[in-house]
Amino acid sequence: MKLPVSLLCAAAAAVLSFSAQAQSAKPDLAKGSAVFGQACVACHAADGNSTTPVNPKLAQQHPEYIIKQLQEFKSGKRDNAVMKGFAAALSDDDMRNIAYWLADQKAKHGAATDKDLVKLGERIYRGGIADRQIAACAGCHSPNGAGIPAQYPRLSGQHAEYTETQLKHFRDGSRKNNVQMTGVAAKMNDREIKAVSDYIAGLR
Repeated sequence: MKLPVSLLCAAAAAVLSFSAQAQSAKPDLAKGSAVFGQACVACHAADGNSTTPVNPKLAQQHPEYIIKQLQEFKSGKRDNAVMKGFAAALSDDDMRNIAYWLADQKAKHGAATDKDLVKLGERIYRGGIADRQIAACAGCHSPNGAGIPAQYPRLSGQHAEYTETQLKHFRDGSRKNNVQMTGVAAKMNDREIKAVSDYIAGLR
């Protein structure tokens, strides 16, 4: 059975329209910058390079990771009262625009500061702790902390205090949005967490 020409034309138009919509869905970096400046700058700095150790650096982070975290703050899967309030006001487009704008910002280097623990931190990051089945951080987050886009976040240069806090939250179950990290952190003691967090701060 042959379709009328009018139906074929309508189908073709629908395909073209869908294609145009897909192209228009590209992130708007200008809008991302504007929304970030209104909602996020006070805690994460104008370029995403937070100078406050309790607030993470977000510059150059993989956009997929930022979007996932914002969605999970909004839904409550990741529990943080402050971030839930901000994320609740963001649309999906806002999140996408912010995430891709942040990915376009240059991350600033950090530095390890605890000379007594840096060797232990390096050993854990690069080799894990074999006798307790703790995998090397580098396996997922890459040797230089750049992470793997769409899978594992960039860690390089992150504030040691922030990383240490997140690992402890994974360990005690107050952060529940990554089963893999919960399993890793559950096997680590305070000294090991502090050491690897400090080492990560100096990665580049």
